[in-house]
Amino acid sequence: MPNSHDDLRSAVAADFARLLDELATLVRIPSVSADGFDPAEVRRSADATAALFGASGLDDIRLLEVQGAHPAVLGEFRVDPEAPTVLLYAHHDVQPAGDLSQWTNPPFEPEERDGRLYGRGASDDKAGIAIHLAALRAHGGPPPVNVKVFAEGEEEIGSVHLPQFLDAYGDALRADAIVITDAANWRVGQPAFTTTLRGLVDMDLEVRTLETGVHSGIFGGAFPDAIMVLSRIIASLHHDDGRPAVEGLVTGEADPLDLTEAELRSQAGAIDGLHLIGSGTLTSRTWAGPAISVLAIDAPPMSEAINQIVPVARAKLSVRIAPGDDPARAMAAVRKHIEAHVPWGARLTLTEGASAAPFALETSGRGYAAARTAFEEAWGKPPVEIGIGGSIPFVAAFAEAFPAADIMLTAVGDPTSRIHGPDESQDLGDLQKAALAEAITLRLLAED
Repeated sequence: MPNSHDDLRSAVAADFARLLDELATLVRIPSVSADGFDPAEVRRSADATAALFGASGLDDIRLLEVQGAHPAVLGEFRVDPEAPTVLLYAHHDVQPAGDLSQWTNPPFEPEERDGRLYGRGASDDKAGIAIHLAALRAHGGPPPVNVKVFAEGEEEIGSVHLPQFLDAYGDALRADAIVITDAANWRVGQPAFTTTLRGLVDMDLEVRTLETGVHSGIFGGAFPDAIMVLSRIIASLHHDDGRPAVEGLVTGEADPLDLTEAELRSQAGAIDGLHLIGSGTLTSRTWAGPAISVLAIDAPPMSEAINQIVPVARAKLSVRIAPGDDPARAMAAVRKHIEAHVPWGARLTLTEGASAAPFALETSGRGYAAARTAFEEAWGKPPVEIGIGGSIPFVAAFAEAFPAADIMLTAVGDPTSRIHGPDESQDLGDLQKAALAEAITLRLLAED
């Protein structure tokens, strides 16, 4: 029996060169949403995204704005008021490029090689925008369901203004099903649905020991320097085996699937001889348990070192929290631990930062069933259910705002995409399959 979706398969294949051109256009825009980068580039990215929406036939295209926020983009296909409405989500902002010397090619000059497209945002998550547009165009006209395409501009900074966007535009974003194309496949060629997400809390620490720097020879031995104090606080956060030492953080279990230590080491680029930290299965450590990372330290660089007792030092901490935990409770637990481990009477200032709730998706709805069938047809094998150690604040926020909606968290990249790192890339075969899977999903959602 011929595949009933061969027309969509052919349409996506014929349109793939356009998809790649659109993705490359977006990658060339350095739309870094973090503080300290030009916000005009994020706006330019929003304008470019809106133009692509228009070229793909979407109606009522507009930039969504709230005070102090980077713009989001919304476009719609209104087909039939009796048909389901599907919201397709992606984000057009990206992470900073980091150390440019670590990139093989400049991060905002996309380059195709060995079946992958390289560049910042090529996977996370400008590929998501391209997938949505290609999936819509595959139908050769309006899709069989009402569709809203929403491209956020602040996901990489924790969707800090998302509550304001929902307050201002909640009715415009309301849908029966939500497809969030911002996760990863299990491997290249093996599709996956992400069903659990870790949450996040972060904070800035400042420790001070002296009002100003003084001679390390004259006063050393009587007073501690701030870097020593900060180092002891940081060291207290983990047991000797690397398990988080903060009491009260939730730890769960996850299906180990077939992940091996060798594969995980390869995916992460671990150096030879590096020990793993923590305990339990590899998936439990990365999906279902807490993780504490030091993201940055402010202290004099070695090039500026002088014989001085350093009076102040700062660090940014990131704490991933497991499904079942609560951001406010986790933040309080980390604060309590740190305050109890400040040595020698040093002065601590702890500033709470972003937070995001962990989430477990409901997978029994009709939307999920349609997506599962569609992905199996597109890839030729069933998707696996996985967790993800990262946080996507959008998921929990939309689940709370639209509790009746089916939410599907689908994949763009894979564990070798190096998102947030140098040489970020997207496998082109999986990119095409993802567009086909989404096109089939839209067709199946129209069927009763």
